[in-house]
Amino acid sequence: MVFELSNWSREQLVLIEQALSEWVPSQAGANLGESMRYAVLGGGKRLRPLLCLATRRSMRMQVPEAAMASAHVFDQAALRAACALELIHAYSLVHDDMPCMDDDVLRRGLPTVHVQFGQAMALLCGDALQALAFELLTPSESLVPARVQASLCRHLSQAAGYAGMAGGQAIDLSSVGATLTQVQLQEMHAKKTGALLHACVMMGASCADEGLLSPTMASALSTYAKALGLAFQVVDDILDVISDTKTLGKTVGKDAAHEKPTFVSLLGLSGAQSYSQSLYQEANDALLGSGLKDVQALSALADVVIKRKS
Repeated sequence: MVFELSNWSREQLVLIEQALSEWVPSQAGANLGESMRYAVLGGGKRLRPLLCLATRRSMRMQVPEAAMASAHVFDQAALRAACALELIHAYSLVHDDMPCMDDDVLRRGLPTVHVQFGQAMALLCGDALQALAFELLTPSESLVPARVQASLCRHLSQAAGYAGMAGGQAIDLSSVGATLTQVQLQEMHAKKTGALLHACVMMGASCADEGLLSPTMASALSTYAKALGLAFQVVDDILDVISDTKTLGKTVGKDAAHEKPTFVSLLGLSGAQSYSQSLYQEANDALLGSGLKDVQALSALADVVIKRKS
């Protein structure tokens, strides 16, 4: 069967947008709800939710049709995980854009949350989105098995905390004006950017019957996700040099202006482009050796990461 990413992603995006619109509250005190919805519902590629749902799709394909009785439960768990991942991503952008961090005024072609609502509200908005993410992952046990809830919360908390995004951002802030080796730069972005993308895949894989995810599958998916996460950041660094603000939807050239180490500053433009291709190959090789029957959606999303223009 020929897989069409555009058709599949269109269907998934409808589910994602409907769920986010339903679950992100409009009625929260003193414009808090408005700022949360502004941060989450204002567009974006939704790559992280799609990665989660694509992995769930691969796990679903492992199950014989006769044993699909629990599929709906795991599909709903994956949708909650997908939305929780987007909330964590949105919260990180809200905080990263603030003057005390990256000090940016444009995000997805719109004023950043602190510009639109003020710094105090932006801080609270990010805090509330992070808390809401874990609320989505822990509904009643009748909706999502406790085993799956625990796994999803563990993956997401590790990706967002000191060993993930927060830790990577701390290294990033301390590295302004510094010269990092390629290993140091990879370590920083494996946390800052890659950890959440890795969680997307592993959370999608967690939404399945116990024992379905073999060690070989888990290792291959982890390798795929880590390579893809690093590739995403390399492409981001490339776009910061070759793109324009209108296309990218955020201010370009800020990394160089703030003397931040990037893969382009370290490897040169052609070197960074070559490195992104090698990571793309590593991700696809991992999928081919995973033992999963159908990895078409995951492979197609790797294409999106490498070929993206924004």
